[in-house]
Amino acid sequence: MDRRDKINYYLDIAETVSERGTCLRRNYGAILVKNDEIISTGYTGAPRSRKNCIDLGHCLREKMNIPSGERYELCRSVHAEANCIISASRRDMLGSTLYLACRDAKTGQMLPGSNSCSMCKRLIINAGIKEVIVRDTQDTYRIIPVSRWIANDDSLFEEEAGGMIESEK
Repeated sequence: MDRRDKINYYLDIAETVSERGTCLRRNYGAILVKNDEIISTGYTGAPRSRKNCIDLGHCLREKMNIPSGERYELCRSVHAEANCIISASRRDMLGSTLYLACRDAKTGQMLPGSNSCSMCKRLIINAGIKEVIVRDTQDTYRIIPVSRWIANDDSLFEEEAGGMIESEK
């Protein structure tokens, strides 16, 4: 039996964390790792003590036919990256790696090409996180150096393209 490589091991954990998500569109799971220790986890869901979309049985953005990536202020959920960041101290996050996995809430399928939104990118930058590793398939992922988001402010709003390190088992 082959031993699972470390990056996919952490992405597997992020994927499991996503199963706690309560969004009716997409469920992200995020974990922060530093020095081979998990610092915090986060998934997509409404703020504590507020009703989740799965509890209400509807998504306002979906009812209004708002495309993915737009009008986040109407969303009930706190994103997985944000929940992960607010559960950790900045001291522990400096130089850490954020692992991110996303599933379509309706089909349960992995969503290749997923990425942090511009708001979460800003949080990631301020937290001092070194890189974000995003799962595309069960064995492939992208490593995104946060320094690129810092060097190129426009990258906060662009699709991640080119210059990414892809790895396949």
